[in-house]
Amino acid sequence: MLPLIPHQHWFFRIWEFARFQVVIIQLTVLVIGLFFFEPKTVIFWGTILISFGFIINHIVILIPYTVIYKRNTVKEVAKDSELISIISVNVYQFNNEYQRLIDLVNEVKPDILLTMESNQAWENALTKIENDYPNFKKVALENTYGIHFYTRLKVESIKVNYFIADDLPSIEASLLTDSGERFTFFGVHPPPPSPTEEETSKERDGELLSIAKEARTIKDPVIVVGDFNNVAWARASVLFRKTSELIDPRIGRGFVSTFHAKYWLLRFPIDLFFHSTDIFIEDFKTLRNIGSDHLPLYCTFFINKKVDIQEDELETLHEDDLEEVDELIEKGIEEDGNRPTVAEE
Repeated sequence: MLPLIPHQHWFFRIWEFARFQVVIIQLTVLVIGLFFFEPKTVIFWGTILISFGFIINHIVILIPYTVIYKRNTVKEVAKDSELISIISVNVYQFNNEYQRLIDLVNEVKPDILLTMESNQAWENALTKIENDYPNFKKVALENTYGIHFYTRLKVESIKVNYFIADDLPSIEASLLTDSGERFTFFGVHPPPPSPTEEETSKERDGELLSIAKEARTIKDPVIVVGDFNNVAWARASVLFRKTSELIDPRIGRGFVSTFHAKYWLLRFPIDLFFHSTDIFIEDFKTLRNIGSDHLPLYCTFFINKKVDIQEDELETLHEDDLEEVDELIEKGIEEDGNRPTVAEE
C-alpha cells in the first residue's frame, strides 16, 4: 500500500522498487494460507481478497516490462545511421578494480562510455582508454556523484549541467555519427531517497524532471541514460517519460535489472534509458560485473527520422501533471541535500 501514498519521504518511495519481489512473497503467503490456515473465517477470506487485489495491481504495473507485452518491431526499419553503442555504468566509487572496466571497454568497444560515482582515482585509471576515446568530459567528485563521459564520435559540444544542486552534475553532449546524423546525449545520476542518503526523493525527482523538460525542447534525436536511482515503473519515472516524450526500451523487452549486482533476488532496474521516436534500439542488456554494485547497461541503436512506427508508443502529460512537474522541480531546487564533500564507504 505504501507506494500509493504520494509522499516524497524515502519510507514511501523505497517500496516502489521491490514490486516483483513483493508479488513473489504475496503469492507464497497466499498459497500457504489457502492450504494450511484454519479456520477459514470471513476475516480470512477478506484478507485473501485484499491480497489478491494487490497482486493483480502489481502485475498490471509490471506486465509492460516483460516480453509478454507487445511492442513495435524494428527489424524492417532501415538504418539511416550506423549502429551506435553505449556502456553506462555506476562504477561504485570505492571499487578499485579499475582494470575490469577497462578490459570490458576494450573488448566491447562502445562508441560512448558513461561512468557514474567516478572520482579522481577512477579518472586517473581511465586515462588508459583516452587514445581510443579522444573526446571526453570529466567531473571527478569524491561525494559519489562524479561523472565521466568518453566518446569516439565527433562532438559538436559537451557541457556539464547542474539543474538542482552544485554538487550534482549531469552531462549534455551534442554528437555526430560517422554518417553525419546529429543526436543529443544526456547522462544523469541523481541522489536516491534512502535511510543512509537523502531523506526524500525531492532532489532526485527535481533533477530528472528538469532534464525531461530540457530534452523535450530538443528537435534532434535524444537519449537520456544513467543511474536514475529509481525503477522504471515508479511514479517519478513515468512522469519523466511523459514530460520528456521519450520511450522506455524496457517496455516489451524485460526488466534488464542492474542493481544489486551481487544479489539476484534483490536486483532492480534503476539504471534507466530513454530515447526519442527516431532512435531504434537493436540490443539492450546488462554486461558482466566489474566489481561494482551495479551491472553495466549496454545498448546499441540506430537513427531513422523518416519512419514514425514508434509514435504511438509516446505518452504525454495531462494538464494536472504539468503543474505537478513544475512543483516537483521547485521542491528539488529548494531542498538542501545532505551530502558530504568526501564520502566514506
